[in-house]
Amino acid sequence: MITKLKTDIKEEQKLAQEHIKKQGLRVLVCAGTGCVANGSLKVIEKFKELGADVSTLTDYDKMTIVPTGCHGFCEQGVLVIIPEKHVTYVKVKEADVEEIYNSHIKNNKPVERLLYTDPKSGERILKNEEINFYAKQTRTALANCGKINAESIEEAISVRGYEALSNILIENNPESVIEQIEKSGLRGRGGGGFPTGRKWRFTAANRGGKSYVVCNGDEGDPGAFMDRSVMEGDPHKLLEGMAIAAFAVGADEGYIYVRAEYPLAIKRLRKAIKDAEEKNFLGKNIMGSDFSFTIHIKEGAGAFVCGEETALIASIEGERGMPRPKPPFPANKGLFGRPTLINNVETLANVPVIMLKGADWFSKMGTETSKGTKTFALTGEVNNTGLIEVPMGTTLREIIFDIGGGIRGGKKFKAVQIGGPSGGCLTEEHLDLPMDYDSLLKAGAMVGSGGLVVMAEDTCMIEVARFFMNFTKNESCGKCVPCREGTKNMLAILEKIVAGKGEMQDLELLEELAKIVKDGSLCGLGKTAPNPVLSTLKYFKDEYIAHIKDKKCPAGVCTAMKTVMIDENKCKGCTKCARTCPVGAIDGVVKQPHKINQDKCIKCEACLNSCPFKAIGLK
Repeated sequence: MITKLKTDIKEEQKLAQEHIKKQGLRVLVCAGTGCVANGSLKVIEKFKELGADVSTLTDYDKMTIVPTGCHGFCEQGVLVIIPEKHVTYVKVKEADVEEIYNSHIKNNKPVERLLYTDPKSGERILKNEEINFYAKQTRTALANCGKINAESIEEAISVRGYEALSNILIENNPESVIEQIEKSGLRGRGGGGFPTGRKWRFTAANRGGKSYVVCNGDEGDPGAFMDRSVMEGDPHKLLEGMAIAAFAVGADEGYIYVRAEYPLAIKRLRKAIKDAEEKNFLGKNIMGSDFSFTIHIKEGAGAFVCGEETALIASIEGERGMPRPKPPFPANKGLFGRPTLINNVETLANVPVIMLKGADWFSKMGTETSKGTKTFALTGEVNNTGLIEVPMGTTLREIIFDIGGGIRGGKKFKAVQIGGPSGGCLTEEHLDLPMDYDSLLKAGAMVGSGGLVVMAEDTCMIEVARFFMNFTKNESCGKCVPCREGTKNMLAILEKIVAGKGEMQDLELLEELAKIVKDGSLCGLGKTAPNPVLSTLKYFKDEYIAHIKDKKCPAGVCTAMKTVMIDENKCKGCTKCARTCPVGAIDGVVKQPHKINQDKCIKCEACLNSCPFKAIGLK
């Protein structure tokens, strides 16, 4: 059945594209959270101040400064891209703007010192598409981030925003939409990797009464900011994806659950919803059809457990965010007891693109069982940190050494933590492992939401396991005993080991506890909490043994296993260290080299930080 719509999306696109053309020279300045913290708002204001006098422009009668979402290349912020001049400027400060304006915008002479420098070749690169960080990516969910004004619905429409929604409303066939999502092979990008089309079909089976679509934008993993960047940089894509999902499963109301620590994302989502309602892309009888869909925003308090769908539902309902046993699944009994479809931000952001370009186009990317692309937050000891999107199946080696530009300071690669607190650590032997759901699970890790923390040779793997276990212990809701007590006791053992008090039997107990927590916990947080421990025990057991038997940290990180020493050749006997020491562990007389009483020393490093002659060090 073909439905005639009152809204002509092609006409809307034509008007939006004309709006863009009238802007003249577009200067794209990253206004994502990271770049805002680095001063991008001052950069934007300075550009606007200089561009106010258009008589100084040689080739353009107008210049428009476009505040965009995250460009992804966070290591190099503030980023300024001038598409028509095919240039990307990095680490731009307010003081650099005038030089860019006078040299390049007015006189076509690029400012070389602000160009990206390749860490391997040392070459300065002018064109955005020639920078490895970008050249090696395939952007789907992030396609518009950094290219449009995230707060302008006209700019979203100009890049085919809401066209997919218009098409499906004209076709008016919810079953066809579900079939396309199933055929695409799209799997949940929030961590579990459950087939999206199958989840939609389960929810649609309960069509007929009140039902909901919920977007999980909680994103609680340390260092993860994939969903945040989509919400900040291309909010209309998310809204359109939710509307398409609602049409497919028969829902008329939706919620975006986003943590309150994302104020910029919340601000831009609220504006996007308001603008979409004014255009009748959301609300009653969308575009003149029989389909109605409204979206609300629910701000979360930042509990990691609320990334679990039943805990998220409880939080929206005003209850404490705690998971409940399944079944019943949310598809049957979810929000307010009604059928509910829950997908994360990245999953829903892929939906409009799949509906526009086709399931076959999407399924050609990736691997046999993991289709499409995946976003990752690349952080840690890597030259090019930031947000990336690559086809599923891309190897760790390509991500770390091509896109990431290798390890900082020429250090040796040691490990990568994948999937945040729910993931695991992989080693050099896994560098050619394809990054897909099944391959990572076999290796003892998981895609998770997409966090990638790269570690160099001077990283202590036991400290890494301790850090993530401390996080999951603190974030446990306490509802089930295995997670509540298991994570606490696992953390106690890890702290004992890094304090130099570990015993060999601790390793056996640690592994036993990890398996109990994994098998007995109620929700995904508990079931995956032991992964960092199990993976480090599997691949770095020698480090555990060194901490226990030799009382030595091979990476030289664990303070309890270090000795604070005074170099007699450098010590001038100024007594400053002795006066600083809180436990009186330093002996000596004025103008004579001092010594540290190792029995008293608590390794607080106060003396090391106070010595003006750098005579004190750790060994």
